[in-house]
Amino acid sequence: MDYSRFPKHNVLCIDMRSFYASIECVKHGLDPMTAMLAVVGDKNRSGSIILAASPALKQQHGVKNVSRYFELPNDPAIHVAEAKMGDYVKVSMEITHLLHQYVPKEAIHPYSVDEMWITVDGLEDLYGDAYRIAQMIKKEIYETMGLTCAIGIGDNKFLAKVVMDLYAKKTGIATCHHEDVERLLWPVPIEKIWGIGSQLTKHLNRMGIIYLGQLANYRLDRLKKRFGVIGEQLYWHAWGIDLSPVYDSFEKEKGQKSFGHGITLLRDYTAEETLACILDLCEEVCKRARSHQQAGKTIHLSIGYADNRGGFHRSRSLHLPTNVTMDIYQVCLQLFHEFYSHHSKIRRVTVSLNNLYDDIDTQLNLFEDQSKKKDIGYVMDAIRNKYGSTAILRATSYTKAGITRERSKKIGGHYA
Repeated sequence: MDYSRFPKHNVLCIDMRSFYASIECVKHGLDPMTAMLAVVGDKNRSGSIILAASPALKQQHGVKNVSRYFELPNDPAIHVAEAKMGDYVKVSMEITHLLHQYVPKEAIHPYSVDEMWITVDGLEDLYGDAYRIAQMIKKEIYETMGLTCAIGIGDNKFLAKVVMDLYAKKTGIATCHHEDVERLLWPVPIEKIWGIGSQLTKHLNRMGIIYLGQLANYRLDRLKKRFGVIGEQLYWHAWGIDLSPVYDSFEKEKGQKSFGHGITLLRDYTAEETLACILDLCEEVCKRARSHQQAGKTIHLSIGYADNRGGFHRSRSLHLPTNVTMDIYQVCLQLFHEFYSHHSKIRRVTVSLNNLYDDIDTQLNLFEDQSKKKDIGYVMDAIRNKYGSTAILRATSYTKAGITRERSKKIGGHYA
């Protein structure tokens, strides 16, 4: 591969180690690296998910972030803290502010509340090479906040992210340039590579592709025929090539491609209860679409059954774009009744709207007074924006299956 044809940058991928648990340890005067602490969504619910576990808790008791509160070992040395998303978001913003002292804001690309990329091109004369900059950032975060992080360094976002996942989480800082791909990445099983999930792994394994090196040396035309554009991306990633932008244009809202909301339920829901949950999610999705003056033609419904027993993901398109709650809810009802496995309990529900158009450009349905429906939606949004998200709700939101009232108290699905 002639890498000279492709752009080369100095990209850092920074991952805050056990972020939620580490923040709670610092708040309670504990050492994040030695204390055993679990962060749960709701301490009053035994079935609440463990959102984060400190490294010591993971090592000594094998606790995973997807475990349930009641599964915690009966060990008096274990500390339990309830998630406070407001605190975590605040610390994340402080970290971003710290990074802004090194690079301009367009060089910072957040990936999640505890992970981000930054591009450090052209800073050699000020701070030294990328490795030296990573050391400085790692040290400053620890000294100012008491938090540790892992940093991957690469020629693009993909390499920085993958080397961080595979190596930096063990060593603190790790580097992978184009010329290192064959040595560092090709021997790695594909399921450990960022962007390759379990279902894709099964398909690739059936094709005889077990390791990344095998993917890199597979014929590109066959990958494209089997997986389309995803196959082409897999091929280039296997060679360590990623052309995604390394500078943020700060036009995310303008380029919004979909609106979605999902929830992991704290208990098993019946089909009837799930319909109330779907309606609340449709309301949230449409409110977001209207706030951006957007409407969509394709509605997607995802249902996850309890105990990891599968589920379904289906979508359906309308002839005209809409952001009317009941229009989208009716489509979701059709999808649910068509694909739901009867008697299965439900734990995860997601609704999304895509194939977007500017709302002002949408055509009116001659057989319905769509304009009145839209006006009602915008009026309801105005009331909620002025008096709070629960100022006006549908009746189903007040049932035990409704989720809007409880979600209004949370950030990112957890209490602030």
